[in-house]
Amino acid sequence: MSWRSGSRGVVLTAYHPSGGTGDAPGGFWSKKQPDRNKYRRSGQYTMNHEHSKKIPDGASFDRSGSQDSLDELSMDDYWKELENIHETRGNNHEERVALVVKEPDEGELEEEWLKEAGLSNLFGESSGDSLESMVFLSTLTRTQKAAVEKRVETVTQTMRKKNKQHQIPDVRDIFRLQNDSKGKVYDGSEPSTVRTSENKNETHDGTKGPKFSLGTDEQKSLLEDMPSSDTDINLEISFAEQAANLKDTSIGKMHKSGGGDTLLPNFRLPKDKTGTTKIGDLAPQDMKKVYSLALIELTALYDILGTEFKQQKAVKIKTKDSGLFGVPLTLLLEQDQKKVPGTKIPLIFQKLIAQIEETTLETEGLLRIPGVATRVKGLCQELEAKFYEGTFNWENVKQHDAASLLKLFIRELPQPLLTVEYLKAFQDVQNLPTRKQQLQALNLLVILLPEANRDTLKVLLEFLQRVIDHRDKNKMTLKNVAMVMAPNLFTFHGFGSKTIEQSEFVMAAGTANVMRFMIQYQKLLWTIPKFIVNQVRKQNTERQKKEKKDKAMKKLLKKMAYDREKHDKQEKTPNDTDVPQGVIRVQAPHLSKVSMAIQLTEELKAGDIVARFLSQKSGNVQTLKREEVFLYEIGGNIGERCLDDDTYMKDLYQLNPNAEWVIKPKQS
Repeated sequence: MSWRSGSRGVVLTAYHPSGGTGDAPGGFWSKKQPDRNKYRRSGQYTMNHEHSKKIPDGASFDRSGSQDSLDELSMDDYWKELENIHETRGNNHEERVALVVKEPDEGELEEEWLKEAGLSNLFGESSGDSLESMVFLSTLTRTQKAAVEKRVETVTQTMRKKNKQHQIPDVRDIFRLQNDSKGKVYDGSEPSTVRTSENKNETHDGTKGPKFSLGTDEQKSLLEDMPSSDTDINLEISFAEQAANLKDTSIGKMHKSGGGDTLLPNFRLPKDKTGTTKIGDLAPQDMKKVYSLALIELTALYDILGTEFKQQKAVKIKTKDSGLFGVPLTLLLEQDQKKVPGTKIPLIFQKLIAQIEETTLETEGLLRIPGVATRVKGLCQELEAKFYEGTFNWENVKQHDAASLLKLFIRELPQPLLTVEYLKAFQDVQNLPTRKQQLQALNLLVILLPEANRDTLKVLLEFLQRVIDHRDKNKMTLKNVAMVMAPNLFTFHGFGSKTIEQSEFVMAAGTANVMRFMIQYQKLLWTIPKFIVNQVRKQNTERQKKEKKDKAMKKLLKKMAYDREKHDKQEKTPNDTDVPQGVIRVQAPHLSKVSMAIQLTEELKAGDIVARFLSQKSGNVQTLKREEVFLYEIGGNIGERCLDDDTYMKDLYQLNPNAEWVIKPKQS
């Protein structure tokens, strides 16, 4: 591994796996490891020295730095894993390829950020066509708007310096446009825009509509009124708004704790009567909105907490176009899906985990004790040749060798599993003041990962938890597993890191702690915060109203509306037209009972409705298992949403009265 600097970027020379186990790119670790004993003697198991300056002035937060949970034994696991990585490489002289991390020009980073957030039409040649952006901006919280304004201002100044002949809006005008229309869009950015209790549920046309909590001054009031707990994760209020409120009120100190798995806070999600939304529950068009909102929210959170957020960019490089190790994740899945249609996890990744579990997860030192380097190298080469042919003999693979191959697969990815764009942001989670804020940032980062990376990470974390579940036998606690796995996920490169011992130690301690958080709180990380789902609902509602208003201005629309209304009446069944108040009609095209009117009650849950349909059995319809079918909320102010069984239907109906309700199998 070697580094060199150029005028346009940083070049990391990685090792191509074609020569065998050609080990993981190890970033700056490959040159020299820090003197571990030096830190033990000086007691410098700390991260505060380097990052404390990043906390905003006047902040009253106590740090939850990873030194609270690290001891000599667990740090030894980290350094030993690095030693194993270097020993695996040995004297191999693999073909080298360069991963170039581009250093953006002034304003380029912010311009790319606005594009990623779906706001590219706020600047440049398309700046006049900003209807969608105005709808989007109208749903943002105060802190989210501040994050957007900051980036737009930077891009604007850069364009002016470069004398670009584009329409360059004043950043203040962008948000002012939201209130120019006759129907004023609530933006919540100033105290004067807070609605009164009499009109806060009114829509633009004066009609009553469902109330959406969007995290501005209204949410500040909610924060003050709601009982809070250090271990409750509030998903109804914007994370950045919560952080701003903590700063303003000088509350929210979190106690430090010593080592030990059991001392991590037992974070939990308070029950939401309208249902918990997981990644994968929403339709693609709504997930695209979720991505944009998550990016803006994460940036706003980092801004509030004084931590720099910069997306890295890797220049495209030549990579292997076939094989197993060192192949881009998306390309690997493409070739796997030809053999197993619909698979979302690389087949070799699945098989290696299955091979490890086939023996027993009670093996002492599992994941920590490496396989024999020469044997692992041979297995790697043999797998490349025989895996897809189905002729590889898995009986020859010992458990520790399979574990080494699994870690090798992760390290050999041409770009990190946590992606080049967000790896540094994952690393910087360690700099956030409280554990709750670290968890909130990780939640948003998981949402931002590409689907293939996110799905593979989920399977990995679930496997690591199963290993930890056998800690009494295998001696692999949460800390041990985190220490062993962190070098494999985080030392792909060292963006902006200095090769000095203290900074290496800080990096090791911090990334190991982030790894520990991802394993411990993985069930929470795949949840889409309710405030983001509500923002999506608000966007959909506002867009529908604007579209309706625009269509009403066209002469031909009257006839189209008449024809459509007539067609809808013809399509409706007598049962559909006679559904009384407080009753919903649920469709189930895949079940024996294809339609049923359901009376809404205070205690009726989505799972109760599914169970009622499944009790109507018939031999004429394909039998579906209970865990295969779900109730879906479709249309209204959401594209499509798979409901968890504990969703209270009356509460959800009040939130989205125009939705249709369908029971069907969940898309894999």
